[in-house]
Order: sequence, then structure tokens, then C-alpha cells
Amino acid sequence: MRSASAAASRENKRIGIVPTMGYLHEGHLSLIEIAKLHCDIVVMTLFVNPTQFSPSEDFSVYPRSFADDSALAAHAGVNILFAPEAKEMYPADFDIYVCSEKFGTILEGSFRPAHFKGVLTIVAKLFHIVNPQIAVFGQKDYQQAFLIKKMTRDLDFDVEIVVVPIVREHDGLAMSSRNVYLSPTERTQARALSHSLKIAEKLIAEGERSATKIIATMKEHIIREQDARIDYIAITEPETLAPIEQLLPDTMALVVLAVHIGTTRLIDNILIHIKH
Repeated sequence: MRSASAAASRENKRIGIVPTMGYLHEGHLSLIEIAKLHCDIVVMTLFVNPTQFSPSEDFSVYPRSFADDSALAAHAGVNILFAPEAKEMYPADFDIYVCSEKFGTILEGSFRPAHFKGVLTIVAKLFHIVNPQIAVFGQKDYQQAFLIKKMTRDLDFDVEIVVVPIVREHDGLAMSSRNVYLSPTERTQARALSHSLKIAEKLIAEGERSATKIIATMKEHIIREQDARIDYIAITEPETLAPIEQLLPDTMALVVLAVHIGTTRLIDNILIHIKH
């Protein structure tokens, strides 16, 4: 990978990276399309990163399909598929990690304490190995993209971070590799996540400015589903992730949530412009 990257650099070609854990879907393919617009060579990484899973999470059963992923990536225009093994990325005496003490411990970090430490470390390693000028991530993992942007700034990575809007199923469910875990009944119930975000958008459009009231209405909608269990719903300032109590005119608000449907944990979000 380093040799391929160095060869591209000698030819003054711009490299774009699309980091993934595989089991590709249309959301991943949309990232490839954006990467192709920004660079000459698209590198997609396939790596189920063990350090971002806690012992109680689904690392061992996380869906994997290397042959299908390879074919999809090639068809979508990926130039290089980089799929290292865990022992290559984490030697036996591995001991140095990247973490965010402030922003990595809120929202997702409150429920997955080691998650962003693993995410930031692997992304930093991939940036060093691939040496891209552009990196493309999805908005569905908003806090992840936020932290990676902050890491590139704080640690002086010369990488432009591009965030691509969420790709959704026909009924609004955000595309995710974990959707495969849902039973047919749970799949129907999972629509409550995107529906609740639309409820928040509607309430704000109608003039509601209390974040507490908006969140309460969203909770009422979600808990109607028998198998739903809410980790969090929050309304925050998109550039700082600071909680918003009262929404102000001509500002942006990020509404973000994490909900278990049965045993499957799903996340989703929406950015809303408060017009007046």
C-alpha cells in the first residue's frame, strides 16, 4: 500500500480514501462516488477494527463478505482495495492510541467508552499508510466524522475530510451493515428512528424551540415500538456537539439518537436549519 501510494504521489495524482469495515451497501457506494469527484485514485479500506468494539459488542459476528465487497468496490470504480489483517495493524506489543478526552466521551462515547479511541487510532494509522489528500466519511456516524475532522486539525494531518449525506432505504431507515441483524418485525419497528427525526423537523418548522419538549415527543414515538430501547436522544450544536436547550433563529441544530431494536443498536441523525 505504501509503495502504491508513493508511486501515485510521484505522478502527482490525488489519492482519496474511503475507510470501511466492509459488508458494503449503497451508503458506502455513495462515498466512492464522491471520492471519485475529488481525486485521481480511490483507495477503499476493508478492515473490521477490533479496537473499536467492547468485549460485549458484535466484533466476532460483525457481517463480513470479502468476495462480494471486492466485486462491488471494483464495479464502483475503486482503484485499490486495502484489506490488512489485524495482526498487521496491531502487532503484539501495540500500545499507542489516539483518543479525545472531551468529545470522545459524550453521546456515543457515553455508551461505548472505548469506541472512539479505536476509531481515531485506526483512522490515524490508515492516513499514515495510504497518505491520502481526501478522506470521505458518511454523516450517519456524525460524531465519528466530527472527531476525525478534529483529529486532522489538532494533529496536523494534511487531509481534507469530506462528509457525505446519509443514504436511506425507501422507508427512511438509514443504511447500515447492522441492518442485516434485524428480523422482519424489528425491521418494521426500526422505521421509528427516522420517523422521530422527521417529527423533530416538523415541530421545529412549526415553531417549537424547546429541545426538552422535542426530545420528549420523539421518545414517546419510539417507545411505542415493543422492541425499542433508547440509549439517547440529543439536540446539539453541530460544530461543537454542545447540548442546546432553546433553539435560536437562523442557526443549525443536530438531532442525534441511538436506539436498540431488539438486540441491534442503530444510530441516526438529522441536521436542521432553524429559519426563524
